Amino acid sequence: MTKTSDEGDTRADPGFDGAAPASGETVVLTPLVRRRVCPNGSPFTSSGTCSYIVGRGEVAIIDPGPADPAHVAALVASISGERLTAIVVTHTHRDHSPGARLLQAATGAPIVGCGPHRAARVLAEGEFPHLDASADRDHAPDRQMVQGDILEGPGWTLEAVETPGHTMNHLAFALPEETALFSGDHVMAWSTTIVAPPDGSMRAYMASLEALRARDETIYWPGHGGPVRDPRRFVRGLAAHRRQRETAIRARIEAGDRDIRAIVGVIYQGLSAALQGAAALSVFAHLEDMVERGIVVTDGPSRLDGVYAPASPLI
Repeated sequence: MTKTSDEGDTRADPGFDGAAPASGETVVLTPLVRRRVCPNGSPFTSSGTCSYIVGRGEVAIIDPGPADPAHVAALVASISGERLTAIVVTHTHRDHSPGARLLQAATGAPIVGCGPHRAARVLAEGEFPHLDASADRDHAPDRQMVQGDILEGPGWTLEAVETPGHTMNHLAFALPEETALFSGDHVMAWSTTIVAPPDGSMRAYMASLEALRARDETIYWPGHGGPVRDPRRFVRGLAAHRRQRETAIRARIEAGDRDIRAIVGVIYQGLSAALQGAAALSVFAHLEDMVERGIVVTDGPSRLDGVYAPASPLI
């Protein structure tokens, strides 16, 4: 596999073997797929959001990323001489979807894919005030796609695969010509996916993992980081990890822990301060699921009560 930098030189792509892909260059991954990484790296985004160009001549771009004019301009330059037929969005977190509107303004191409942002459940007034900045509530696609919907171009097909969990409107997109799946933030090789109420649902996330295990794709191109190889085995491992985490949370409740802060302190020992908020949200998502299934009970409204107060929004 090769990649071409802004200066035009071509060399081996280290990101193809699992390393965090570099931003600032458009990478040729396969005959039908190119990747450009937005320079918005963070503990939650690896080296940045992966934007994918699908096809040749008449192309689609998946996840243009945040509202970053320079990144969008680089995407437009990367398809010089080609026609953009669709701007595809996997989900409405601000590191994935706002760039779609900038790209549409630059090209006139329609925005398609996931629907508007929505919460996983009805929210109490004032609940989760810290997370509002993560959601792109201005996203309004020209065409909302659902399970099995098809987008086509010369020599390529994108099929919508509903994968709620990370967000409730999350879509992955299968590329059958290369037995590949653009997995968004649902499955990533570099990190486990954040499932954070109110955007996310652990029950939906686990069900989506099971649905992916029944599919036949041989490689996933995720929203952050390098590719997922042997995805069936990898997805099975993700599901096992979540079941183990649930078992650990249940053990802490049986040991007498009664709040999320205490649980996080035990089962995430050594976790950096920058990631403790995400861990608290993950525990909360597991607890919501366990309450719904009758495994544990709560004696009042489910709240984080200050456990999650990040310096920057979760994305």
